[in-house]
Amino acid sequence: MPANFGDQEQKPNDPSAAEHRQDSEKTVGRNPHPDFKKVQASRPYWRQEKSWHFTKTVDPDWKLGRGANDGGESLTKAHIEIDPYEHGRPAVFNYKLLISAIIPRPIGFVSTRSEDGKSTNLAPFSYTQVINHDPPLFIIGFAGGFSNAKDTLANLAATKECTINIISEHFLEAANATSINAPYGISEWALSGLTPAPCTDVTCSRVKEAVFSVEAKLFSTQEFESRATPGKKTGVLAIVEGTRFWVREDAINDDKNIIDPAILRPMSRLGGIMYGRTVEGCELPRPDYEEKQKDGETDGLIQEKVEGQ
Repeated sequence: MPANFGDQEQKPNDPSAAEHRQDSEKTVGRNPHPDFKKVQASRPYWRQEKSWHFTKTVDPDWKLGRGANDGGESLTKAHIEIDPYEHGRPAVFNYKLLISAIIPRPIGFVSTRSEDGKSTNLAPFSYTQVINHDPPLFIIGFAGGFSNAKDTLANLAATKECTINIISEHFLEAANATSINAPYGISEWALSGLTPAPCTDVTCSRVKEAVFSVEAKLFSTQEFESRATPGKKTGVLAIVEGTRFWVREDAINDDKNIIDPAILRPMSRLGGIMYGRTVEGCELPRPDYEEKQKDGETDGLIQEKVEGQ
């Protein structure tokens, strides 16, 4: 059995990171419900029968120059201006604003292993995105600096490797469980009940339940400093390079280049404690300028770019 297959308990010392996460969660206050179980009980059951399907766009007959498809309603709404560094505005307000505005966000379910191999970590990160395909590059954003690094960041910085797993509907609850504020040294793999699977290029495990996983090596990191509190390190951006992909065989096409969203059924992150499902989509080809010009759609619309646009 490969050395990276299975899980070991995390180190039982240095609890500072776990304690910081507990304090941080109380400060942020992501959960708006004093009694979430009561709220959950009042909601309809999960619609398991809701299958992936395509719909038309809002206006299938839309033409160039028509603008928004809401009949101008959005133009009647006023906007407010927010200075992220306004005097007295807590930094956590910007966090709550941004995670409720930049949605849906893909969730990178990241697995790492400590340099000595005795400690593992599994955690979800919604500051995750693919940014290039040749080489395959991904970004992962971490709150806090290197001096107070989360377990995932500490492991990634030390070993220069990780796996990124995409969270699907069938293990949403288990994935969410890994964000628990358990004391340092408690295994997220055991608490979630998820299954570690062997990798080829990295020593840490991938999640066997995941439809899609990426083995990755650290490319670079960038630490950020607070604008409001100079000297305070508030975040780290890690760029990792994918070295190997793992796809469930029933989800991939024959050319091994397209994954079926009906099988992947990915979950995304919204604001607060909300998750989003992806169960329908619409398609729109990229417009071709010459074709639109030939059809007369550009008539009266050909203008040079001007100031104020």
